[in-house]
Amino acid sequence: MTEPMRARVLGPKDGNVGMLGSMGVRFMLSGGETGGGFALVEHPMPPRALAAPLRRHSRQDEYSFVLEGRVGALLGDEVVYGEPGDLIFKPWGQWHTFWTDDTEPTRILEMISPAGFERYFEEMVGS
Repeated sequence: MTEPMRARVLGPKDGNVGMLGSMGVRFMLSGGETGGGFALVEHPMPPRALAAPLRRHSRQDEYSFVLEGRVGALLGDEVVYGEPGDLIFKPWGQWHTFWTDDTEPTRILEMISPAGFERYFEEMVGS
């Protein structure tokens, strides 16, 4: 039987941090902490930066909630933009990329479901 998750509060300075190219990453919740259901990371990004190369996932959906700034995303063959309060859904199997589209820094919360892909981030930053 799996242990229930422990209730807690994560402050703005909590979680391991690192850099993925020009994009930062703060690990907030891992799949190990959520029973594999999802992982949650924060990505601070500089202005006018490509956040990730064009890619598609074979089993994970990604949800990007914009906290600050403006994000552009290519979802399949459609270009969309998200501003604070918007959620950008990137389903598995669909080609996608995203970038910052502002003169100000941008921050997003990225939920990955099911969990697992966050381990790639961890390997890249050496967490």
